[in-house]
Amino acid sequence: MPKVKVPRKSTAVDMTAMCDVAFLLLSFFILTTKFKPDEALAVTTPKSVSTTPAEQKDVVMITMDDKGKVYFNVSDDASPEKQTIIDEVDKQKALGLTADEKKGFLRAGSFIGVPFSQMKSYLKLPADQVAKVDKPGIPVDSANNELQVWLRAAQTAFKGSKMNLLVKGDNQAKYPAFKGVLDALKRNDLLKFQMITDPEGVPPGTALYQKNNAPRGSQPAAQ
Repeated sequence: MPKVKVPRKSTAVDMTAMCDVAFLLLSFFILTTKFKPDEALAVTTPKSVSTTPAEQKDVVMITMDDKGKVYFNVSDDASPEKQTIIDEVDKQKALGLTADEKKGFLRAGSFIGVPFSQMKSYLKLPADQVAKVDKPGIPVDSANNELQVWLRAAQTAFKGSKMNLLVKGDNQAKYPAFKGVLDALKRNDLLKFQMITDPEGVPPGTALYQKNNAPRGSQPAAQ
């Protein structure tokens, strides 16, 4: 008796439900993702093997760009300290700033990159025009180091609390600018600060690599 062959049929899988789920997830990530905002100052920091994250709160930052220009800013979470800083600078340098002009320093993401002689006109600028203005930077030369005034005011503002001092320099920053920043720090006895760098993996074979991978309780061999 001949065998009856059952016709083979391919299995059909309904992908509609899976596609719906995939598009729902895609829509969720698109709507909830927060893109990193453009930096007010474009700086290419040098690379390092450091894995210590920089502080995010109560930050006083000094920035040097690739042309050697120096900038000063305070994190937005330290609003009372920012108010004290601009008041102190106004008093020390007799700038005659109005309350509206001081708001230019207090607004979110603000930074200073001009000498005291241009402060009034700079702080009057609307926020959308600040980035377009050619800023000469804060003078840090030996004859006129204005950065030390900003740092002295910051010390006064953060008196009794911790001030996280960060220095961020472009990979092509000029040495005279860096020396001027160091001089301003030394004149205010600010000898501890963090350098902002572009972190990368620890190279295998280095002492730091051996230390990080050494078993607990053991000491790496002396070099």
